[in-house]
Amino acid sequence: MIEQTEDARLEALQQLRLLDTSASESFDRITRMASQIFGLPVAAVSLTDQDRQWFKSRVGVEHMSIPRHKAPCAQVAETTMPVVINDLLADPFYADSTLGRNGTRFYAGAPLVTREGFGLGALCVLGTEPRQASPAELSALVDLAAMVMAQIELQHAFGRLDPVSGLPSRNQFRDDLADLARDGQGEPRFAVVVDFARPDQISQISRVMGGARFDDLIREATRSLRRILGPQQALYYVGLAQFAFLSPPEAAAETYIEELQALLDQLRAAPTVGFVTDISLGARPFLVGEEAADDLLRGSASAAQDARSASAGVMLYSACSDRVHRRQYALLQDFAAALVAQDQLRLVYHPRIDLATGRCVGAEALLRWNHPVFGEISPAEFIPIVEQTSLARALTQWVLGAALDQLAAWQGGGVALTLSLNISASNLAEADLAQRIRLALQGRGLPADRLELELTESAIMNRPEQALAVLQDLAGIGLTLAIDDFGTGHSSLAYLQRLPARVMKIDQTFVRSLSGAVAGSDLVLVETMIGLAQRLGYRVVAEGVETAEVADLLARLGCEEAQGYWFSRPLEAAAFADWLADRAINAPAP
Repeated sequence: MIEQTEDARLEALQQLRLLDTSASESFDRITRMASQIFGLPVAAVSLTDQDRQWFKSRVGVEHMSIPRHKAPCAQVAETTMPVVINDLLADPFYADSTLGRNGTRFYAGAPLVTREGFGLGALCVLGTEPRQASPAELSALVDLAAMVMAQIELQHAFGRLDPVSGLPSRNQFRDDLADLARDGQGEPRFAVVVDFARPDQISQISRVMGGARFDDLIREATRSLRRILGPQQALYYVGLAQFAFLSPPEAAAETYIEELQALLDQLRAAPTVGFVTDISLGARPFLVGEEAADDLLRGSASAAQDARSASAGVMLYSACSDRVHRRQYALLQDFAAALVAQDQLRLVYHPRIDLATGRCVGAEALLRWNHPVFGEISPAEFIPIVEQTSLARALTQWVLGAALDQLAAWQGGGVALTLSLNISASNLAEADLAQRIRLALQGRGLPADRLELELTESAIMNRPEQALAVLQDLAGIGLTLAIDDFGTGHSSLAYLQRLPARVMKIDQTFVRSLSGAVAGSDLVLVETMIGLAQRLGYRVVAEGVETAEVADLLARLGCEEAQGYWFSRPLEAAAFADWLADRAINAPAP
C-alpha cells in the first residue's frame, strides 16, 4: 500500500513537470520572503523526487539537489505536515544526514500539498545555529508554502498545459526559456520543432475523420516522442501538430543534426504515429537569453517546412531563407494599408495585338505595388501570398474597380478596347462574384463584352465543378472568359469542352522556345496547341512574343493575337494612351 501511495505521489510530481526546470522569479520571490521572515541565510523550494531533493528555488545555496535519504524535506513530503528540527546534531536520526554533516543545525519546513493530497516537498529554511521557530514564523512559513502551491497550480492550469497532448504549451515554453536565461545566459543551444503534418493534411484528417480522431493522432504522436526522447527531455506542444524541445547545452551542430535524423527515422518507423510519413524537423541554433521564444519557434518551424519542401527531413535554420519569410510576412501585413492608400497600388497595361492587322485590340491589366519602404514589389512576390488570405476578395475588388474606371475613361475618349483581368482560384469560391462585376459594369455604363477575365488551368482544376458553375454565371452576364497559361496545367480535353471560355492564352514558355525554330518538337507543339484550341472554338492569344520572327511565325500558324515585349512592355495609363496615339488606332467601338 505504501509503495502504491509513493508511486502515485511521484506520478503527481512528474505530471507537474517542475523537476529539472530552470529557476523562476515567481518562486524565488517567495523563497526570499521566507529567508527574510526567519532571518536565516538559506531557504529553498525543495521537491522530493525518487532519490533526491531537487530545488526549484533556492537562496544561499549553490547546489541544485541533495540526496533524499535522511533529508528533512522528504519527511515533510511523506507526512504532509510541517517539520521543525531545532538542532540537527541533537537529533539521533538527522545528526549524520547530509545537512547535519555540512553544518546545518536548524531546519523548518512547510509542506507543498496538491489538491489531491499528494506531498510534493517543502518550502524550507535552514540555519547554522540551533534555534526555535515561533508560532508566528511557522504560520508564515505555512502561508508561504500555500503561495508556492498556488503558483504551481497557476502555471499548470492557466494556459500552460495543452489539454489534448497533456504537454506544456507555447506559453510555458516562453516562461521556461526566460527562466533558463537566469542560470544559462549565453549558453549555446538548439530549438527544435517536430512538425507532424502539413496544414492541408490536418484539414483533410479533421474533415474526413473528425476532430476527435485528430486529437487521437496528437496523443499518439506525443507518446511516440516521449518514448524516443525519454522522460527527462522537456517537450512542448506549440502549434497544430507541432512539438518543440531544446537541445542539451553541449550539442554540436554536425553531430546534433545526425541525432535529429535518427529521431526522425524512429518517428517514421513508429507504428502508432498516424500522420502518414510527412514528418519533418527544423532546428535553430541560439544563445540563451539572446533570442525571443516566439522567434525561435518561428525559425525552427520555418526550417521544418523548408525540410519538407526540400524532401530533406531535417534542416538547420537558414537566416537567408528566414529573411524571405519575414519579408513575405511584412508584405502581407502591409497590404491591407496599401488597399486604402492613394499612392501605392496602380495598374499598368500590356497591349494585345491582332496578328492579322497589327492593330491593338485590347490590353491586360497588371497590378503594381510601390511599397513605402521596399519600393517596387513584383506581383509574382506578393499576389500568391495575398491570395491565400481573406485579403484576396478585397484585392480583386480593388483591381476590378481600377480597371473598370480606366475602361470607362477609354470608352469616353472613343477608344474601343477589351481589357482583361486575372482572377485567382480563391475568387471562384465567391458566390457573388458575377453579381458584383455586373453591378460594377452597370454603374459605369460599360458593356460586359469589353471585360475579359483570365483564369489559369490550375485555378480552374483546383475545384472544377465549383469553377464551372461560377464561370457559367460570369459568361451569363456577357463577359469574355480566357484560359491563361495554357499548357502548364493538367486539364482534360473533355473538361475544356464544357467551359464557357472563348479565349486560350498559350503560355510564354512555349512561345519563347520558338525563337530560331523552323522545325522540330517546339514548333510542332505550338502548332498543335493552336490547332487544338481553335477546333475547340477558342480564339488563341500567344504570350511572351519578343521578336518579329516569332510574331510572323505565329501569324503563319494561324494564331489570332499576341502580346509581348516585341510590341510593347506593360505601360502606365498615360504612356499607354500615347502609345495608342502613335500607332493611330483610335478606332470607334464596333
